[in-house]
Amino acid sequence: MKALPKTTKHRLQKIPQDSSIWEGDRLSLGQMASRIDSDVSEDAECIIWIDGSEGSVRAMDIVSPDGGLEVIVRTLLRAIESPHPPCIPTRPQKIVVKDREIQFFLRGVLQELDITVEYARELPLIDQLFQSFQEMGRSKPPALPSQYDTKLQEIAYQIWEQEPWDLLADSDILKVEIPGLISEPIYICVMGMMSAEYGVLLYRSLDSLKEFRKTALDKKSVEQLEKAFLAQDCWFLNYEELDTEETELEDWDIEPEIEIMPFFGSLHPLEGMRAFIDEEEANIIHLTLSGIFRFCQQYETELEEDDITKITQSYKISPVTTTEKAKSVSVKVSTLPDLTAELLGFDDDFDSDESEPELMIEEDLVPEGSLVTLGSISWELAQSLKQKSGTYYQTLDINHKIKNLPAILIQTSRPKAKTLIEAIKSLGGVKTVCFNPGNDPFSGDTYDLGMLQTGDGKLHIFAEYSRSVTRHTQALERWNESCAKAKGYCSLVITMGVTGASRGNPQPKDMLGVFEVKAVSGSDLGMGVLQLMPSFDFE
Repeated sequence: MKALPKTTKHRLQKIPQDSSIWEGDRLSLGQMASRIDSDVSEDAECIIWIDGSEGSVRAMDIVSPDGGLEVIVRTLLRAIESPHPPCIPTRPQKIVVKDREIQFFLRGVLQELDITVEYARELPLIDQLFQSFQEMGRSKPPALPSQYDTKLQEIAYQIWEQEPWDLLADSDILKVEIPGLISEPIYICVMGMMSAEYGVLLYRSLDSLKEFRKTALDKKSVEQLEKAFLAQDCWFLNYEELDTEETELEDWDIEPEIEIMPFFGSLHPLEGMRAFIDEEEANIIHLTLSGIFRFCQQYETELEEDDITKITQSYKISPVTTTEKAKSVSVKVSTLPDLTAELLGFDDDFDSDESEPELMIEEDLVPEGSLVTLGSISWELAQSLKQKSGTYYQTLDINHKIKNLPAILIQTSRPKAKTLIEAIKSLGGVKTVCFNPGNDPFSGDTYDLGMLQTGDGKLHIFAEYSRSVTRHTQALERWNESCAKAKGYCSLVITMGVTGASRGNPQPKDMLGVFEVKAVSGSDLGMGVLQLMPSFDFE
């Protein structure tokens, strides 16, 4: 029988004990898992401890089903020592479970803590709470109405293949009118030519489009910008790049195909962001997207021009449902050169303001197919590489003793490693390394962007670390600890051998470039939380 360390028992014995009775259980999530987090599998389990006297949840964890009984103890100890607010640290008088194995295990573990462990066939509070979780999951509406799902997905993929962002900048607004269906026109902004996000915004209000553009151009705080983002009045189509398993490529010059998944939603000042659309909205969105798809197809040559002229065209488009009175609906699409000129005028107004130059962030420095890892090299190895012929070495002349130098290792092919080293040299070398927090308001995901700052002041993204992935957060914690021990110094090591036996474990002979640099925080460079937002990057 496993037991708690004596020091842990002594620590727990110092926590005041009251007369409360807690319920604890381990429950399978099933289909609710995806509602909680897209990365949680359906066989995941929820461990929960509730104070029966107060009806409050003291601790809850999502765990793998193959986790032993120890995970139940870990959650219980957290419920005792650091419970969810507003609960305070407390030892219960009694805990009740409805699993005999858990009961016997806890009796052994909790010896000397004066906590009675009892068995009950039912746990009313936990059963009621879990039932409410299930009802919440079932009541969540689908992202798309069933009768529109296939057709909307189909037009979304057609637009992805068409790539209208190669024709239209975010200032080239299209107007869509659907007489008899909607009284006000819809204003279309295509994202992708000047921003990191690909998609289509369907503004229900021209004022909303103008207001958000002005806010995005202004030097607003992250909080103000997020407020303006949620205040938009539009539907949106965005594309999410799917995670695919890393595959070995014989030819690293071949561009791998990107797998994407389209998703729809709505933004409104009173609703905020909504990740589903109803039947009436789906009908309007489908007709609108079908209209602009045919418009971009018909006028591709004209839309490639720098100055797009006034173009208007109407199309007869069949509605998705057969209940429509008309067999086809008239959809009128127009370019708006005057509005484009007005929006570009906003850019000129803000460009003329005297302000500090913005940091440029790019993501095309690290070669495709590279393997990026966080680690370290010994100080002795660093000094030997400095003397090694054929290895480029940027030194900061560090004059104090360092046992290990934290290292960002970028492993690629030999030709690409050589090209990368020359590219960095041409940009003035590597000045600093930083990790800066970011947020995706569409998915709610938070992450840390790893960036290199070159001598010309530009930032280059080399990796993205999700805060929801445990191994990512642990890797960054180890990195920060290593940099602190090294007095803030670290290194960028560029190696070859990504397709060979040394993949993931480069040897000294593979190391073709070493750059000693300082590790800083994003705030040191004047950055706040970065956010992925539509129409965010304007010229």
